[in-house]
Amino acid sequence: MSKYINLTYKKNKEKGMLYKFFIFAGLEIGFTLLFVWIRKESIISNVIQKTYDSVDASARKRTQENRENLIRLQKQGGYLHRIEKRLIYTGIVRRFPNLTPEVWIILNLLVSAFVYFIVTILTGSLPIGLAGVIVIQAFRSLLENMLMSRSYRAVNDNLLKFLDFLGNYSITAGEVTGIFSQISKYVDEPLQSVLDECFYEAQTSGDASLALLSMAEKIQHPKFKELIRNVEISVRYSADFTVLVSNSRRAVREHLRTRQERKSLINEAMVNMLILAAMSVVILISVEQLITASIWVILLHTLPGQIGLSVIGVIFALLYRQIRRLDQ
Repeated sequence: MSKYINLTYKKNKEKGMLYKFFIFAGLEIGFTLLFVWIRKESIISNVIQKTYDSVDASARKRTQENRENLIRLQKQGGYLHRIEKRLIYTGIVRRFPNLTPEVWIILNLLVSAFVYFIVTILTGSLPIGLAGVIVIQAFRSLLENMLMSRSYRAVNDNLLKFLDFLGNYSITAGEVTGIFSQISKYVDEPLQSVLDECFYEAQTSGDASLALLSMAEKIQHPKFKELIRNVEISVRYSADFTVLVSNSRRAVREHLRTRQERKSLINEAMVNMLILAAMSVVILISVEQLITASIWVILLHTLPGQIGLSVIGVIFALLYRQIRRLDQ
């Protein structure tokens, strides 16, 4: 009886192995044929091409709408428009001219997904993976803010020089975009690039007013925007540039004086932030001496401690945001 049972068990086991082999072979053949068909029909490349064409068409449509809004002097809005402005103000678009807000969003999603999976695999914790995504996005936002601040300061430092050259050239030169082409050699980035772009756009399109309005939107500095819009009005109505430059120079000097006062407030706020951070560390060390448990274990591995650290992080983030607003 036992021999019969053993024989039956062996036969069933062999049949099971045979069935598994056929199933594996069938799946292997099926996936191979599927990949061959996908490659033959170029499905993946077609999807990528269609996606790229769609993104490119969307970017061209948005550019056309932006120009129409500039002509009608309407305020532009929307999430994609805000991302596009940040890319322009940071100077990233000058380095990568084909970069659009859609492509930027896709790249950020891919980087976030990559960081999430890598951190999750290494730590085995989903919350830590989400924390990694938050950290990488916070670093991206901080880097963008730093690039925008650098461009803002560069424009601020070159604005009076730009006005001086504009006043000198406006006496003899008639075409303002041609003046910009000559001035661009003596100013720093990002003014150098936008002045040259304004000249070339005016030459190719024949519309100097639109080229000026478009240039004003490429610079974050409010006084530069105001100046270029006044220049556009002067070009349209053939006004005297001498009066415009003189008034703008006084306004820029007043702006620089106010900005210097704000910078003093910013330095004071930074000192207060450092004092607050140092006092927080001293208090935590003092509390650790009074209790038996480690304060760092409580902060990092308990819910109340994590909430407390989150609140501190939000407070410092709000202070940084307020300081950045004062700096502009």
